[in-house]
Amino acid sequence: MMKYWLAWLTLSFVLAAPVRAQNLPDFTVLAEKNAPAVVNITTTQEARRRARGNAPQPEEMFEFFRRMVPPEGHRFMPPRQGQGSGFIISGDGYILTNAHVVDDVDEVVVKLNDRRELRARVVGSDSRTDVALIKIEAKNLPTVKIGDPARLRVGEWVLAIGAPFGFENSVTAGIVSATGRSLPQENYVPFIQTDVAVNPGNSGGPLFNMKGEVVGVNSQIISRSGGYMGLSFAIPIDVAMDVAEQLKERGKVSRGRLGVMIQEVTADLAESFGLTKPQGALVVEVEPGSPAEKAGVQVSDIILRFNGQSIESSIDLPRLVGASRPGSQATLSVWRKKAAREIRVVIGEMPDNKEAVSVGANPRNQAGLVVSALTAEQRSRFKVEHGVLVEDASGAAARAGIRPGDVIVAINNQTVSSADELSRLLTDSGKKSVAVLVRRGERSLYLPLRLD
Repeated sequence: MMKYWLAWLTLSFVLAAPVRAQNLPDFTVLAEKNAPAVVNITTTQEARRRARGNAPQPEEMFEFFRRMVPPEGHRFMPPRQGQGSGFIISGDGYILTNAHVVDDVDEVVVKLNDRRELRARVVGSDSRTDVALIKIEAKNLPTVKIGDPARLRVGEWVLAIGAPFGFENSVTAGIVSATGRSLPQENYVPFIQTDVAVNPGNSGGPLFNMKGEVVGVNSQIISRSGGYMGLSFAIPIDVAMDVAEQLKERGKVSRGRLGVMIQEVTADLAESFGLTKPQGALVVEVEPGSPAEKAGVQVSDIILRFNGQSIESSIDLPRLVGASRPGSQATLSVWRKKAAREIRVVIGEMPDNKEAVSVGANPRNQAGLVVSALTAEQRSRFKVEHGVLVEDASGAAARAGIRPGDVIVAINNQTVSSADELSRLLTDSGKKSVAVLVRRGERSLYLPLRLD
């Protein structure tokens, strides 16, 4: 009897194996069909003549070149090359990629699937969403099909095509780990999180669903090593396409603006404000002359809904406001003194990336910071005697983790009391990295800021 049972068990395993294999996804057709529309992007930043004191530290591969530079005077840096990916969205040569792939470069070369190499011009880029639109002169190019990221479900299979480390048309697959994910300093993008293997060179490449539709633009990873660790993030394609259309039509992206500083509503705060659960965006500051102030928004208001859409987390508000057309009217549902009320507001326009994003017209300094002087009320609230309030952070400052709403107290243990003093300390440091003492809420912390 035992012999028959073992024979039956063996036969069951043999018969079951093909069934299990058939349940696994087959990406061959999807990859073959879409690979021709995916491109490899190579960028070059030409040599720059820089003052010796401000020259960035060269990479190891340029060490020999650095040693041959005279010790005084000016230094010439060799050209730098970068790589990324992109995909063709129209047959006449428009290509979508990441802004960080093509920003601050002098030449962009696109290598097509048929091995042709064509120079591209940057139509426009938007650092807030990390989306760029470039154009090559060609006709009848293969294009991708655009999908709907709103239909994505956690756990479904997705596939990426790109050029990690320059290996063109590399295909990797995984599943959707989460949708609507928020990342630090990324207020305008509800990221798609996946476990698809994405590495340097994949940036700007497409993320496909199993229908062969592009649902995202691969943009970021979270890693302690610099390489893939299972956490990849893609910009939803509807967000990217909206940015691309605006860049194509106007060369820039227009976003709505309220003019408030907000924070998350914790369970303790919700209880103290009389809310049944933590939700919404708590207003901690209203900019003078802003659309919010004109509409009557007050400090301590909790914005619960924007044009009927629920604000579950404070990060939801910037996305909804940013997607609104400047000049349009919106309805805010706010919680004030333990009662709900509605406020009508005319949406303002967010200044362009290259302009100051602040209450006045404070310039953006060399680290990418827009700051303003502290008021007496702010000094009391943050419990500091001096410092400057961060209105906006981009570039090196954003990479260091400095956020709008932070108070910069000192640079390399030297106190900061004004925007001019901050710029002087950054310029005079003579170092490629400085220690920034930041006051954030009720705590202080040091952040290393790299100036190169």
